Amino acid sequence: MQTQTQAYLYAAVTVLFWSTVATAFKLSLRHVGPDVLVFYSSAVSVAVLFSITLATGRLGQLRAWNIGDIRTSFCLGLLNPFLYYLVLFKAYDLLPAQEALTLNFTWPMVLALFSILLLRQPIGSRGIAAMAISFAGVAFIATRGHPLALDLANPLGVALALGSTVIWTLYWIYGVKDGRDPVTRLLVNFVFGCGFSAGFLWLAGTLEVPSPAGLAGALYIGTFEMGIAFVAWLRALKLSRTTAQVGQLIYLTPFLSLLVIALWVGEPIYPSTVAGLALIVGGIVLQRRSG
Repeated sequence: MQTQTQAYLYAAVTVLFWSTVATAFKLSLRHVGPDVLVFYSSAVSVAVLFSITLATGRLGQLRAWNIGDIRTSFCLGLLNPFLYYLVLFKAYDLLPAQEALTLNFTWPMVLALFSILLLRQPIGSRGIAAMAISFAGVAFIATRGHPLALDLANPLGVALALGSTVIWTLYWIYGVKDGRDPVTRLLVNFVFGCGFSAGFLWLAGTLEVPSPAGLAGALYIGTFEMGIAFVAWLRALKLSRTTAQVGQLIYLTPFLSLLVIALWVGEPIYPSTVAGLALIVGGIVLQRRSG
C-alpha cells in the first residue's frame, strides 16, 4: 500500500472517531457529572497511552527527561485534559450537543487571534475578513438564528464552549515548541491531568463510581477521543506528503458529527446550526488560505 494511501486511511479513522465523540459526550453526561467523567475518561486514556507508549518502545525516552520537562508536562496537564475537558463537558451538559460541538470547532480562529495578540503575527485584510465570517457564525449559533437580537439561548453554556477553545489554544501555543515525542508527552500530561481531576473531586466531595452506562461512556471517550484518535492523527501527518492533504479531511468532522447526533442523541438539527457551521468552516478555510 502506498504511503499516502496509508496516511488517508489513518486520517479517515481519526475523522470517524472524532465524528462520534460529541454524541458520546452528550450520552455519557446523562449518566455522570462532567467532573466525574473527566476523571474516569482521563484514567482510561492514561492506560491506553501507556500501552501504546510501551508497545512502540517509547517508554525509555522518559529517562532523558529533566525537571524542566516534567514541569512543562505538569502545566500542560493542568490545561489539557483537566481544565479543557472540565469546561467542555460542562458546556455539553448545558447546551444541545450540536451547539457545543460547533462552538468548540472555532478553536482555529481563536488560535489565529491569540497568535496575533501573543505571538505578534501580522494579519491582513483577508485574515480579518475570515475572523469576521467565523465569529458571525458563532453569533448565529449562540442566538439560534437571531444574531441581531443579541439574546443568547444559554449564555453560560456558550461562554463555556467558547472558553474551552481558549484553553485549548493556550495548550497548543505553549506546547507547540516542545520537541519531546508527542505520544510520550501526552501520556505524562494525562497522568498529571488525571491527578488534578482526582484532587478536584476529592476537594469537591463528588468522587463516585458511575453507573455502567457512565463507565462505558468514559471508556469510549478515554480510548478513542483522548487516546487512539490522537495517535492515528499523528501517524497520518507523518505519512502524508503534506499536512494539507490530510488536514482538509478534518472539515468533514463537524458535519458528520451532526448526522451522528441526529441519529443517536435524537436532537433535531437547527437550521441556525448548519448555517453557523458553514460560516465558521468558511472563515477557517479563508484564514488558512490567507496564511
